[in-house]
Amino acid sequence: MSAQPLDRPIWGALTGRQAHLAAVQGAAVRLDPGYGPFAAARDSGPEAQAALAAIAAAGEVWLVEPEAWPAPPGTQVRQTAPLVQMVADRPAPLQLGDEDCVLLGEADSADMTALALATQPGPWGDKTRLYGPFYGLKREGRLMAMAGQRMLPAPGFDEVSAVCTWPEFQGKGLAAKLIRRVVADMTARGATPFLHSWAGNARAIGLYETLGFRVRREMVATVLARA
Repeated sequence: MSAQPLDRPIWGALTGRQAHLAAVQGAAVRLDPGYGPFAAARDSGPEAQAALAAIAAAGEVWLVEPEAWPAPPGTQVRQTAPLVQMVADRPAPLQLGDEDCVLLGEADSADMTALALATQPGPWGDKTRLYGPFYGLKREGRLMAMAGQRMLPAPGFDEVSAVCTWPEFQGKGLAAKLIRRVVADMTARGATPFLHSWAGNARAIGLYETLGFRVRREMVATVLARA
């Protein structure tokens, strides 16, 4: 297994900086389901695979790894999806107008969930907004778009996540504003921002590149469930 923390972001996060959000099952870990369905195993050996199977028996889990993860005995692969992992070595700085991004909180929870479920930027649970700061852009009280933070796989690396916009507000530069705002917080802490995108989402990848992100490597999301 790779020693580079970004190669195994879930394992790194749930055994390190975000271990407080994890349930440990032997040689495997699972994120608190309220935050999302993510899990990881120490390796693909029999002991770790058995532990991962025990976790998957309780409900569907998502793994994000450099390769598709083999199904442990007693489980099945429901889906695999190619991703690209991107890092921002020189992220775009804040611009005039980015101050319109507002910090979201408890009062915005229902609107955040509605937006995430409608646009599917990735898994969303009732606690996902608690990963870290989430920012939004509003018009007349309505949440138009948002972006925030997710995995913290190692000191110095913070993940940008849940970048999403209602369709009727797309094409107006809202996502770019929000990403710059989220990234500014990360760089102020001395962290290098990174993110994952569906490999086929050329529009999103192009946007991220204009904001200083580059493709670091290909990754694969594997969804496992009990057979």
